[in-house]
Amino acid sequence: MNRTVVHDSFVIERHYNHPTGKVFAAWADGTAKAQWFGTNDDIEVSAYELDFRVGGREHLTAKAPDGVIYTFDATYQDVVDDARIVTSYEMTADGRRISVSVTTIELIAEDGGTTLIMTEQGAFLDGLDTNAAREEGTNEFLDALAEFLG
Repeated sequence: MNRTVVHDSFVIERHYNHPTGKVFAAWADGTAKAQWFGTNDDIEVSAYELDFRVGGREHLTAKAPDGVIYTFDATYQDVVDDARIVTSYEMTADGRRISVSVTTIELIAEDGGTTLIMTEQGAFLDGLDTNAAREEGTNEFLDALAEFLG
């Protein structure tokens, strides 16, 4: 197998018409987050756990329409209530590590709501994942967050 790594990053900015406390709670509360994170009509989630605190962990296992089993395992590195979340995480596909990333979520109170700025810095491994695919998936779950918030 040819071992490669591609380093890349992206930044997504979204505005939500809700106060920072409500947007932050959608990330911090496991029951709430399970309703929008990693979900869509084509994905079958088989496990979800969240321990939201510095040093806490998050785990998701899901089956894609093509039958591939994906896992997401994160550690919370920094949490500032209603303002910032920093995680490091790895993803696997059928047991093979496809990426390792650091994600920073900033929540900024602005007139009429919250601006969310998400920065992801990734190491994409052995050609098994790409920055473009990750950014597309991230946009999908941020759309799901907007729908969840109402």
